Amino acid sequence: MPPSPPVGDRRPAGFTVEVTGWRALAAFRFLTLVYAVALNLDDLGRVNSPAWCVATLAVMAAWSVVSSYCYARPRLRTPVLFVVDLAVTLATVLATRLVETPERIAGGEFTVPTVWASTAVMAWALRWEIVGGLLATLGLGVANVVVVSGQPTRGTVHNMILVLLAAIVIGYVAEVLRQVDRLLVDAWQEQGAVAERDRLARQIHDGVLQVLALVKRRGTALDGEGRELAELAGEQEAALRALMTRGSAAPSDGEVDLVALVTPATVSPSIELVAPAEPVMLRAAVATEVAAAVAAALHNVSEHAPGAHAWVVIEEEPDAVLVTVRDDGPGIPDGRLAEAAGEGRLGVVQSVRGRIRELGGTVVITSAPDEGTEVELNVPR
Repeated sequence: MPPSPPVGDRRPAGFTVEVTGWRALAAFRFLTLVYAVALNLDDLGRVNSPAWCVATLAVMAAWSVVSSYCYARPRLRTPVLFVVDLAVTLATVLATRLVETPERIAGGEFTVPTVWASTAVMAWALRWEIVGGLLATLGLGVANVVVVSGQPTRGTVHNMILVLLAAIVIGYVAEVLRQVDRLLVDAWQEQGAVAERDRLARQIHDGVLQVLALVKRRGTALDGEGRELAELAGEQEAALRALMTRGSAAPSDGEVDLVALVTPATVSPSIELVAPAEPVMLRAAVATEVAAAVAAALHNVSEHAPGAHAWVVIEEEPDAVLVTVRDDGPGIPDGRLAEAAGEGRLGVVQSVRGRIRELGGTVVITSAPDEGTEVELNVPR
């Protein structure tokens, strides 16, 4: 089975380099096979061994069918296939010494496979781009030199230069098309994300925001905890509206100090921040998400372990940033996180783990009854 396309990939079937490239190669292989067969059959009465000529053409035809079938299936497109393809091609080139007379070879006669031999070079260029094409061209060049007994003719040199140029061009084009392919997928995924955010914004506006606005209006007439709840509802309403109207602009690619972003969430006397003396610089988009995950973890401490003391430790490693949120609260009972996720309480699942996972990092939560909780965020640079 071919690999599933990335989420948000709206390319039509057959659009990718991995599909169109191998289809084009198969078509070129059979067209050059027809040319080689026609050229050799027309010259069959003048060769040294017509039997070897026909046998070589039969091998070329059989391998054209087998290789085209294999290249069309990603699971069969292994390095072994490419090596065998080049080996069969070189064997058909070397068979020219059995087919032609030394005089005809010295006179510049074509090899038996002629242009068909370049298909293996093109396959290597499609798979490994310019480097692959150059390596395959080198192997084909050695075989051609062996055919002419180490004395290349003008035609041999001319043909090898053409094959070399074709390998470079195809390798470069394959590299560029793969980059364009990735950019298109990224653009389509971004469009999908914007559409999904707009859909969620409509649902939030029609539901959550209406309820928060109602709580804010009704709560202002109350005293004590009722007024406090109204104020909190108003703050959340404003935050949600700001999130919904922020637009689709991509985050800045500049770097910011992670410590500066985390500090506002640690101003409580019960929270202690331990960080390096030097700024911990991360890309703005990454640092913002890490700071939000830390804030969510601290919110869980205040909600589930009131009165507990918390520590936020930021450590800088060569290839990652490690942030640990630890508290001395009662800990998390076994199975509570899974139970909370099942109830739709997504503080840890989405606000912490979800954010870090999207950054390519990991979250490790360690907890035991009466021993507090430790949340370790490991974010690659």
